Amino acid sequence: MSTMKRFSVFCILLLVCCQSSRNQDFNEGQNSRATFHILFVGNSYIYINDLPNTFAALANSGNHKVETSAVANGGWTLADHLNSIETLDSINSKKWDYVVLQEQSEIPSVEPLRTMVMYPAARSLVEKIREAGATPLFFLTWAHRDGWAQRGMADYKSMQLEINRGYLEISRELNEGVVPVGYAWMKARENHPEMDLWRSDGSHPNERGTYLAACVFYAAIFGESPEGLSYRSGLLKEEGEQIQQIAADAVLNDLDQWNLNVKK
Repeated sequence: MSTMKRFSVFCILLLVCCQSSRNQDFNEGQNSRATFHILFVGNSYIYINDLPNTFAALANSGNHKVETSAVANGGWTLADHLNSIETLDSINSKKWDYVVLQEQSEIPSVEPLRTMVMYPAARSLVEKIREAGATPLFFLTWAHRDGWAQRGMADYKSMQLEINRGYLEISRELNEGVVPVGYAWMKARENHPEMDLWRSDGSHPNERGTYLAACVFYAAIFGESPEGLSYRSGLLKEEGEQIQQIAADAVLNDLDQWNLNVKK
């Protein structure tokens, strides 16, 4: 083979290798972003109706691959999780994209309780989540259907406004995002009073409530509207679409208010 031919073959092989390397780098980059890993930390508001898997199924219908896990025990507070080896081990068990923090349902609505109980635990957990390389997200929950009269909140809205305030204060202090599920429930109550989101206990979510929560998480995490997604968690088409719209409006009309920095 002549010197010129050998040189031409060498150039072709070099180009093929470079292109293969670029393709491999691109594919590895795509694969590293293909799956979102999300850990939910909270209590029965998470495991009733299986919010993590409802969200994952919804995300899949929107062409987002999501793997979820949860550490959720009935009635647990963030302080309980901070003192739990299981929770701390779960936070450090893998490279999560997000770790979701949900406080016990009543604590955020009472200023002394959130100041003395919720906020110190939240600060410590957020620090540990950051150290593990994940992004913390606060799960702003819904109020009791009838409020909490023993603490001076005689109806749903008065309690919800305090819960909103409680989560937003710590979110702004720590500069971390809020998934405004409770805010979306408030808007649903205002605009669709016929829509029932609670179980008979007036605290835990029914299937509609969990689906609304999943739709809010979808909009908050992906920065996209869930409107038009085929997965409706067994709800009728019209009802599912109505809930999708409520979630989209609650989140996407003001991403800055929720301090959401959407990952792409």
